[in-house]
Amino acid sequence: MASIVETTIRSVVTKGVETVAAFNRKRQSSDRPHAFLSGLHTPVTEERTITDLTVTGTIPPELSGRYVRIGPNPFRPDPRGHHWFVGDGMVHGVCLKHGKAEWYRNRYIRSRTLEAAGGPAAAPGPRLSADFDTVNTNIIQHRGKTYALVEAGSFPVELTHELESITYSDLEGTLRVPFTAHPHEDPLTGELHAITYAGTVQDKVWYVRISPEGKVTREVVIPVEHGPSIHECSITANHVLVFDLPVTFSMSAVIGGATFPYRWNPEHKARVGLLPKDGSAEDIIWCEVDPLYVFHVANSYEAEDGTVVVDLCAYETMFEPGQGGGVDGPAGKPLGLERWTIDPTTCKVSRKTIDATPQEFPRPDERFFGQPYRYAWSMGLATQDPDNFIGHAPIFAFDLHTGARTERDFGPGKVPGEFVFVPRGAQAPEGDGWLMGYVIDTASGTTDLVILDAQDIAGAPIAIVHIPCRIPPGFHGNWLAD
Repeated sequence: MASIVETTIRSVVTKGVETVAAFNRKRQSSDRPHAFLSGLHTPVTEERTITDLTVTGTIPPELSGRYVRIGPNPFRPDPRGHHWFVGDGMVHGVCLKHGKAEWYRNRYIRSRTLEAAGGPAAAPGPRLSADFDTVNTNIIQHRGKTYALVEAGSFPVELTHELESITYSDLEGTLRVPFTAHPHEDPLTGELHAITYAGTVQDKVWYVRISPEGKVTREVVIPVEHGPSIHECSITANHVLVFDLPVTFSMSAVIGGATFPYRWNPEHKARVGLLPKDGSAEDIIWCEVDPLYVFHVANSYEAEDGTVVVDLCAYETMFEPGQGGGVDGPAGKPLGLERWTIDPTTCKVSRKTIDATPQEFPRPDERFFGQPYRYAWSMGLATQDPDNFIGHAPIFAFDLHTGARTERDFGPGKVPGEFVFVPRGAQAPEGDGWLMGYVIDTASGTTDLVILDAQDIAGAPIAIVHIPCRIPPGFHGNWLAD
């Protein structure tokens, strides 16, 4: 434990650095164009409840629940130092029941940061950090509760069925470290697995396991260097995958006024760790991989020959200074969907391109997460306007057994977000169900919740719920069944 003197020194240094950073931010132009504060990404200015939603087609009666997505929506946007990843969180949800679309709602996550900017009063509950409680990256359901999530420093926020912030939650006092935006549920056990990190801690990250009852049952410290940004993890039957890749904390970015202080670091060794679920940090098998970055995994599993297979979307670099640098948002050359085969005996990683088309947000049938699987779906990236990351692009469906790829383009001016798979029923075969997600109509400034047949995404939509307002491109959404 740090001594009082060490703690005091760190506090003074942090305040000094933040003073310089704030000064440098103020020196930047407040009028400069910002790709993630304009156009599609222009923040919405009000919270709405809309109950008279028009539907084209027929909503399957089996769909009873909410499709909810979260993303950044700055309450008082200021381009000086702003990065897409740090805006105030806002959730957008549609409730489906009895073949009808009952409502659309959008609500801010009630953080103290939002309240300090003049927004709604903050939700109660414990904070891990007095300086950081913005939550804007993912929405999950666990133990019948809805949680909004972010990485690198904040506890989850519990939401009502109507998407109001109830409280910040440390999971009944069991969560003592930062959480993640991407925990993964093992469908065979009901446990959540996560690799977490803190922006203020450079020498360690954590493995956290949460029981089906919603309490932390394991917390393992994993030594690292340079403060890596670990956005995602994955699991197999016996392992948790740790992606320790060359995007790390950058003090120079902080001093320069950046609000997202992570940059490409070629001095940081790229590696993937195989952590036994019940093991310690000393038991991790570290396997070197080519320098690259990964935001999101489709799935991973253990092959019959003892290797670990993981499918993911990779980038040649990310947030590299001098090449866009991620000053406003993600900036890096996408390599498409890849399959990595990790050999724990030789500690080698072999890479194979499944599809080189720029894409992101790969999703499987979650009932097969951590197990051998066949189907995956993803969202294309904007190749015509890469500065905006998200734009007009198709979505994709992959049959990984046959190698077949199907795509769906929603038409000119139509911009899809992440689409998620919903099974037709608990016992339905893998991939038998629907794919759903938001699609923005840039011409009308409206949004559709589109429901497709997951096995025929190029076919006519099953149903379209018309939402008479624009939902800005966000990060992650999920179907939260009643």
